[in-house]
Amino acid sequence: MSSYGQSARTCGAWLSVLGAIALSIIAAHAAADARQPIVVELFQSQGCSSCPPAILNVNALADRTDVLALDFAVTYWDNLGWKDTFASPQFTARQWDYARGVLRAKNVYTPQVVIDGRNALVGTDAAELERAIARTPVAPPAAALSLSGLSLAVGEGNAPDDGADVWLVRYDPHTLQVDIIRGENGGRTLAHRNIVKELTRLGDWTGAATRFTLPPGSDSGLQIAILVQGKHGGPILAALKA
Repeated sequence: MSSYGQSARTCGAWLSVLGAIALSIIAAHAAADARQPIVVELFQSQGCSSCPPAILNVNALADRTDVLALDFAVTYWDNLGWKDTFASPQFTARQWDYARGVLRAKNVYTPQVVIDGRNALVGTDAAELERAIARTPVAPPAAALSLSGLSLAVGEGNAPDDGADVWLVRYDPHTLQVDIIRGENGGRTLAHRNIVKELTRLGDWTGAATRFTLPPGSDSGLQIAILVQGKHGGPILAALKA
């Protein structure tokens, strides 16, 4: 074979390799788009002196399109000098669901960041938090979600054997400055973003296409997110950032 023929064949082989690489990159991006956003939940309290760094780190994620950052204020610090202005027993119960469920923990603590309902970390180290988000597996959602007004459609898909919960989350996207008068953070002003104000269970999803009607919100300034999640603090199966 001539040297020209050998060069052409080599060039063709390289083009095939490059084409395969390009297709794999496109497929990876398509998969990432299909799975977005990654749900990052912070459990914190204004009465906890360890929480401000984690609050700032999660605040910094609020504008990312590939992340749904949610700030849940818990109640178990409320009797230690300062009652959190956003805390709800329901949010504390959600953290306990994670502890008893996927995390298999005997206790809850603040600050704690739960990523996609699958793993947890303290969240005070911004670089560690970024690495944990980057390590989160990319996979298509279990069901397609679409929202039109107050009508939510959950598509057909593969549900867990015991089904899944469909949650409505209403959160405030604005920066809320709170002056802390007493307690461990007394004298500080804490800035919150994406603080959760309402958490409503809409019903069950068992794998069949289903529709839900969202209850009207009490505050028009809140944004909406939808979570389809395994029962009792299970993994996030699908998420919509409306």
